[in-house]
Amino acid sequence: MKKILVIGANGFTGRRLLNDLSANKAYNVIGCSLNEDIDPNPQHRFIRTDIRDAISVTALFEEVRPHVVINTAALSVPDYCETHKEEAHVVNVTAVEQLARACEQYNSRFIHLSTDFVFDGQTDKLYVETDLPHPINFYGVTKLEGEQRVAAICRNYAIARVVVVYGKALPGQHGNILQLVANKLRAGESIRVVSDQWRTPTFVGDVARGIEQLMFHPGNGVYHLCGSDCVTIADMAYRVADLLQLDRSLIQPITTEEMQESTPRPRFSGLSIAKAQQEINYKPHTLDKGIKEMFS
Repeated sequence: MKKILVIGANGFTGRRLLNDLSANKAYNVIGCSLNEDIDPNPQHRFIRTDIRDAISVTALFEEVRPHVVINTAALSVPDYCETHKEEAHVVNVTAVEQLARACEQYNSRFIHLSTDFVFDGQTDKLYVETDLPHPINFYGVTKLEGEQRVAAICRNYAIARVVVVYGKALPGQHGNILQLVANKLRAGESIRVVSDQWRTPTFVGDVARGIEQLMFHPGNGVYHLCGSDCVTIADMAYRVADLLQLDRSLIQPITTEEMQESTPRPRFSGLSIAKAQQEINYKPHTLDKGIKEMFS
């Protein structure tokens, strides 16, 4: 039986992975997080661990001896990372390096989640895995450095870049932009959304399926696991309004300049999924189908 360790298993993507993989009787799935299990289930084990602490990481691996390690843990709020650089570096770089070294020691395949924010957005074409990263905020800097540590240390790894992951959140989890839009519109409140930043939003179930395919894939390297629709943040909001039959006039599209965000974001960070389609038969939801499933 394949033992799978999911790091960050209380988080939005990590919990979906934990639940989906635990449903397969061929897997022995262990969740790991800094805090207690938010949704205990007899289908999985859960070990509370601080991955920033090297001794704790060693103890975790010695107890579990995993065949596959999936790291979904990160400090991923760009504004927070910009003002808490030391903390962001410890979580997104130092802890990742410690996990990578443990994977090497215990012969585990390491699947590490990364982001479209490793790119600067100065393009109008979908980024492919061989494009040169150039992050424009500290969050992107740390995620790129984390990728580089994994590639330098591990002989058996995959880096999965995802973009604006959406889907149903469990109680106690942070929501996502589509849930925020729906909540605001249902309450009759207006919402300002950026109309000149382009993304390829990712349904959380597609991340789980893509990573499961990467678990058995013989190749190493970077894979883009996201949606196939390249849209603006405002377009995402309008799709939610239309599919849920909510008042789209409450959506206020504004430019990046008007938003006056304290931390720069890439203008265009759509990712090409051609490599994942070809190598692991990755077939993501369309944005409309993903939204329908999210709110069903």
